[in-house]
Amino acid sequence: MAEVNSITEFGKVLIFIITGLLAVGFAFAVNKGIAPHHPNPEKNSSYECGEEAIGNSWIQFNSRFYVIALIFLLFDVEMIFVFPWATIFSDKALIAEDARWGWLAFSEMLIFIGILLLGLVYVWRKKDLEWIKPTSFLPKVETAIPLQSYQAINHEKYIPFKNKQKSNEVLAPEIKSEPAIVKPKFTPRFKKA
Repeated sequence: MAEVNSITEFGKVLIFIITGLLAVGFAFAVNKGIAPHHPNPEKNSSYECGEEAIGNSWIQFNSRFYVIALIFLLFDVEMIFVFPWATIFSDKALIAEDARWGWLAFSEMLIFIGILLLGLVYVWRKKDLEWIKPTSFLPKVETAIPLQSYQAINHEKYIPFKNKQKSNEVLAPEIKSEPAIVKPKFTPRFKKA
């Protein structure tokens, strides 16, 4: 006689999720009960790789560190694809069966590494791999207006409505003593049934 399974596949998944949540909750409860809790200023301070945090955390840093890290991750992750290729390329049984597999794998890897090298050349040409901060330069513009005119405009204090005669009246709103009664501009008409 065939046995009847009373738990469906969804029921098994539900039991698995409940067991996982109970295990995590139990671990947190044991940690809360056993672990000592003695906070002090040294324990509550920021920890950054063994260095003591000094000063404000809102400092400016060179974004080149971020770019270098992204480039490293890009090339590091792309190298993961070389290992399966090396495994297939070194399989002598596959190459002995058909020699074209070896040339196909070799040409695919040449294309792949060529694309990576193009990316590296592009980043190198943009000078994103240089650690030295580039020197800044002031652009020169040929104009007939003398530099002193620009400096005089920059040092001049801005006063709103300077050239208007009624600047005080515009800034101070008028106050009316009596509110005006406004009548509606339309007369509602209802249809009689």
